[in-house]
Amino acid sequence: MKKLIFIIFTLLITNKALSSSKESIIDNLMSIENVSFDFEQNINGKIEKGKCVIKYPHKINCKYSNLNKKVLISNGKSLVIKNSNGGYYLYPIDKTALNYILDKNFIISEIKKADEKIMENKFINYTFSKNDNEINVFFDNKNFDLVGWKTLDIYKNLNITFLSSILKNQKIKKDLFKIPLKD
Repeated sequence: MKKLIFIIFTLLITNKALSSSKESIIDNLMSIENVSFDFEQNINGKIEKGKCVIKYPHKINCKYSNLNKKVLISNGKSLVIKNSNGGYYLYPIDKTALNYILDKNFIISEIKKADEKIMENKFINYTFSKNDNEINVFFDNKNFDLVGWKTLDIYKNLNITFLSSILKNQKIKKDLFKIPLKD
């Protein structure tokens, strides 16, 4: 009987801790209007680094520190990838997995339904699917900040992005998410 009570007590404590971290992540996301960060992105083994600003919902501006000085910008409707050697790619944002990552309300609603996984005792992971997109989001286990995601891009390449030096609710330029013109 004592063993059964111990097991039930342990399950209740574990469930409360998981519920508490889920609530903390949701509260943290709800308080964020924009977030700036450094990133490291691994697409099928190719590593790129840079800096990004996300403004919810659906807006992002990333400047890569690669040789081509690539930029990735979404104004909430379109996504442009442009580089200094003349490459220019325009996509509707709603056709990409990034559309869901840039929608904190979508992430919050999915987190409420999803089971969480604790990884390496440092990260909390949620996995969900939407329109043939499998999306994994990772949060810091201590401060509950978004620290990365894993998706397949529109070409079905595995995309793993890690965030660092995270700053929330900074003053940002109004025209930061303006789509650049093709040269």
